[in-house]
Amino acid sequence: MLRILTNVVDVTASTTPPTTAVKPRPTVVTPRCRRAAATACVWYLRVMALLNVLAVLSAPLRDRVREHNEGEHFTPYLLTAGLVSAILALCLAVTMRRRKRAAWILNTVLAALTLSVMILWLLVPGEEPGFRHHWINWASAALTALFLLALLVARTEFTSKGDRSNPRTALGTLAGGVLLGGALGVALVQATGTGAGAGLSDRLGYVLSRFVTLDPSERAARLVQVPGWVDGTLNVTAALVFLSVLYVAFRSPRGVVLTEDDEARLRTLLDRHGERDSLGYFALRRDKAAVFSPSGKAAVTYRVVNGVSLASGDPVGDPEAWPGAIDAWLAEARAHAWVPAVMGASEEAGVIYGRHGLSALELGDEAVVEVADFTLEGRAMRGVRQAHNRVRRAGYSVRVRRHGDIPEPEMARLVADADRWRDGATERGFSMALGRLGSPDDGRCVMVECHDAHGELRALLSFVPWGDKGLSLDLMRRDRDSDNGLVEFMVIELLRQADDVGLARVSLNFAMFRSVFERGDRLGAGPVLRLWRTALGFLSRWWQIESLYRANAKYRPVWEPRFVLFRKSGELPRIALAAGRAEGFVTTPGLPALLRRQSRAA
Repeated sequence: MLRILTNVVDVTASTTPPTTAVKPRPTVVTPRCRRAAATACVWYLRVMALLNVLAVLSAPLRDRVREHNEGEHFTPYLLTAGLVSAILALCLAVTMRRRKRAAWILNTVLAALTLSVMILWLLVPGEEPGFRHHWINWASAALTALFLLALLVARTEFTSKGDRSNPRTALGTLAGGVLLGGALGVALVQATGTGAGAGLSDRLGYVLSRFVTLDPSERAARLVQVPGWVDGTLNVTAALVFLSVLYVAFRSPRGVVLTEDDEARLRTLLDRHGERDSLGYFALRRDKAAVFSPSGKAAVTYRVVNGVSLASGDPVGDPEAWPGAIDAWLAEARAHAWVPAVMGASEEAGVIYGRHGLSALELGDEAVVEVADFTLEGRAMRGVRQAHNRVRRAGYSVRVRRHGDIPEPEMARLVADADRWRDGATERGFSMALGRLGSPDDGRCVMVECHDAHGELRALLSFVPWGDKGLSLDLMRRDRDSDNGLVEFMVIELLRQADDVGLARVSLNFAMFRSVFERGDRLGAGPVLRLWRTALGFLSRWWQIESLYRANAKYRPVWEPRFVLFRKSGELPRIALAAGRAEGFVTTPGLPALLRRQSRAA
């Protein structure tokens, strides 16, 4: 019928004389109303989560809610005085705030079913007419109906997509959790419970009831009597199961990895515009995905970590096409409820990202050495000059080659040595690391090898190309038993042999919070800056923050600031955790990783 009416309206409009102005009819629901309705749904769920938590902690409130639910009255949607309901309401509030479509569907179905049962009890004649006239029941039904109405009004606001494997994985998690939790609960009730006439079905029903609410009904209390800690254990077990189910049901898609076609297109862009950004070649990491501008002249590469779409460096390609690539990346993040963030963007890119609603926070500085300006002469370079001479007198030598010029068996030995010298089992680096060594596709990369007086390899550096005349440090490994100063010796020898590889500039390590260390040591530094300087110095005992700054500063480089870009300041902790995981500094094994492996296997 609606389609027929629409066709009639279209035909009528087409036959209207051109001189007649047809005034458009105003829409019933404006975008502002839809946004307000979506916000109201989120706040309703937050309030329900808070009330459920208070009911769990407060015995009088819990008894009152149980009396309503099991007596003559009922409470609004999701108010059950149980920890499971609190977690469910809270998770739904979070996912609804992220505009997840799956959360909207689940809320709509559950709220509609709840309201239907309420209406059935209120309108169907029963033995207790006072039940239908009590104001609590009507108020509960009205609140549930208003929540459902707000859901329907805000329907088009919830467009964020979930992972296709989420429903199947969530059902499997729910089934396994209920079976294991039910078996554990029945065993606990059997071992600790007392009461007359309770069979297996009664004990199982008691366990399932405790999964929802903390206090048993009067009938269940007569049949099964257990210590209070058993009820608490059952409710917490159910909460953990539900939390796992909700996690896998509403998690964001993990994103795709770089395809061969995408990599070929990125290499073409790097050939044309690779000299603009020293981090451009790291866009070819194969654990990233790429989204291109409509013209195909620019791209943003990113990786999804913990629901954060984490881009790194500047967009690849023509700067005039950067806005199109950024728009496409942000649109994909909105479609999947990802938090957009950029690590290590330059000031030029930060300005363009800022026009798209992202804020900037200075992360640190990149050390760039210009070959033409580098010299070992002068009093300021005395320490570097002495270290270089000391290592050279010890018999060490350096060889500089393109990866493509290294025979395959020799490259395999270099990769094996690099893996053996790695600090820990995790390969660290994301925004400023390629994540692989020895690939035939990276023939333009440069390897710097350091051998001792006996010809044994003791250290190596690997650089990725930065345009035609630049290099950017990718990998730095050395034998722990070798002499100190090898890295400085290798960098200086690379700069001295720059003509052999057509080198004009070199990007070295990134110095996080460099300005704090530099300004904090100056005369007149304020108390806040000195306190921040002291705190970073303390953290440098575990992370190489100050040491990297000192190691870079000795070459007297040009410091290029790098920024982290974000949408909201409240998202910074989540972005920091995602960046820590991507860079390899934070690992989170356990259930989420297990579920990810299961979903990939499926």
